[in-house]
Parts: sequence; structure tokens; C-alpha cells
Amino acid sequence: MRFLLAFLFLGTAHAHELQPGFLELTEKDAGRYQVFWKQPPSGGAPLRLTPVFPATCQQAAEARGAAEAGAWLYRTTIQCEPALAGQTIAIEGLEAFPTDVLVRVQHASGTVETHLLKPEQPSITLGSGVTPLTYVVLGIEHIALGVDHLLFVLGLLLIVRSRWVLVKTITAFTVSHSIALAAATFSVVSVPSAPLNAAIALSILFLGPEIVRTWRGESSFTIRHPWAVAFLFGLLHGLGFASGLTGLGLPREEIPLALLLFNVGVEIGQLAFVLLVLALERAFRVLEMRWPAPALRFPGYLVGTLGAFWTLSTVTAMVAR
Repeated sequence: MRFLLAFLFLGTAHAHELQPGFLELTEKDAGRYQVFWKQPPSGGAPLRLTPVFPATCQQAAEARGAAEAGAWLYRTTIQCEPALAGQTIAIEGLEAFPTDVLVRVQHASGTVETHLLKPEQPSITLGSGVTPLTYVVLGIEHIALGVDHLLFVLGLLLIVRSRWVLVKTITAFTVSHSIALAAATFSVVSVPSAPLNAAIALSILFLGPEIVRTWRGESSFTIRHPWAVAFLFGLLHGLGFASGLTGLGLPREEIPLALLLFNVGVEIGQLAFVLLVLALERAFRVLEMRWPAPALRFPGYLVGTLGAFWTLSTVTAMVAR
């Protein structure tokens, strides 16, 4: 049975990446499920995504919708004969968008299974393998798609010369964004997305001139103490990471474990990026490759240019609201 959901949008949502959707099914009685569907927005409108349940399911209660933070929240009840265990559910339209949908199913027996649907795999057969590490995958994908976060890390790598200072800098960035991620996830801190995105873009722009100073052999507080700057701006980036988790609407009792695994995924993705950059640098040195001066400075120009572009675009969008 297909549920063709209505679309509703209040306000304008600006984000640096598409947010994941969240579908929760809670079995209250045999075959009777409460449905919660959080449809993510993009560019000021909800994505055209529709949950699709087996033909043996029928809607058993009037659908209720509401808007919250630019997303469309949909609640209803369905009756499935037989129950959903072992059956397939899908998200129609997911193939067309570079985002994921987290599916959480709580069976009447108390068993809970969580799956991550992707554009290349928009359906899942329940009971085909519970994935407790789903949040780790979500964290890895969040950092991989968060080009702004990776660009900031690249900027730090271009400034730091000593391996020991690099370890301190990456550690400081990790600790600070982990603190901010936890604070945002537990609603200790809440920052509107528009100014947050502008501040994150400004942090990237900030590194541009510092990279130029390293080329000139100059010094500054950032060059002498990059770990301190990484810790400060890491707080902003941690709040940005939190958008990939706080927007799901998870049950409160699952948040601690989800936070831990999501953060592990973020760290795995970040460490993989750092190791990749260092490996490429090492390979070029061993191969004694001779690059023209503009090519050697291209990564630094990329950080500064994109930082300036994102700062202007996010500030302009914020002011235009």
C-alpha cells in the first residue's frame, strides 16, 4: 500500500547538505503500527520521498501532519496482516536524492531493528539483518558529504608542519567538536542553522590568509598555536555535525548510544581523510614529483576561495531572510 504524503513548508531552511529522513514504526498490537515519518527539506521545499508499505497494510487512523524546522512531520497508524516482520518496506523517490533515510522498527516483542536506506538501496526486508552500526555509517557519510568540514581540516593540514603539532591539532579539533556534538544532541546548546553555517564558512575563510603567511615564512597566533584555533572552531563544526543526528527525532533512550556511534563514524571519516592527504604528500615526496608553483599552492587557494564564496553566500542568504 502506498501512502502519498502531502507536502507542507513553513519558512526557509538553509543547510550545507541534505538532512537524512527518519521513518519509525512502533508495533503496539499484533500487526498494528504507529507510523512517524520525518520528511527532510532541501532548498526550501520537502524532498519528494514517500514510504511504501506492503499491500497487506491498510491505513487505520487519520493522517496528521505538522511542520517543524522546515521538515514535514507525518503521523498515522497502519494495520498489517501479517505483521511487518520479514516483509519489505521502501522509500519511493530516494533514488533521485543524495541523502539517506534511517528506518527504525520496534516490534511488539520488544525487538528493535535499525536500517539505513540509501539511493542505491531504497528498500529493506525487515529481519534481514539488524544493523547496530547504522549510526557509525551515518557518521562516516556525514563527514564525507560535509565538504566544508573536510576543507577546514585541509586548511589545518596546510598550516601545520610538525607531526607532533599535527597530532595535537587534530586531537583538539576532535575533542571540541565531540563536546559540541554532545551538547547539541542533548539540547544543551541550540544555534539556528543560518548563522551557524555562516560561522562555519567564516572559519574556513579565516584559514586562507594564515596559509599565505606560512608560504611567506611569517608567523601568527594560528601558526604558532594551531591546536588552539582548531579547538575554538571545532566547537562550531561540532554543532554542524549535530544536524545529522538531532534532526532524526530519535527516542530519547536511544540518543546516548546513537551519539557515541555517530561520533565514532565522524572520527573514522575524518581520520581517513587526514591519512589520505598525508599519504598523497608522502607519495609525491618519494616519487620526487616536480610541481609548478601554482599547482603547489592550489590547495591553499582552494581553501581561501571556497571559504570566501561560502561566507558571502551564507551571509547573503541569512540577511535576505
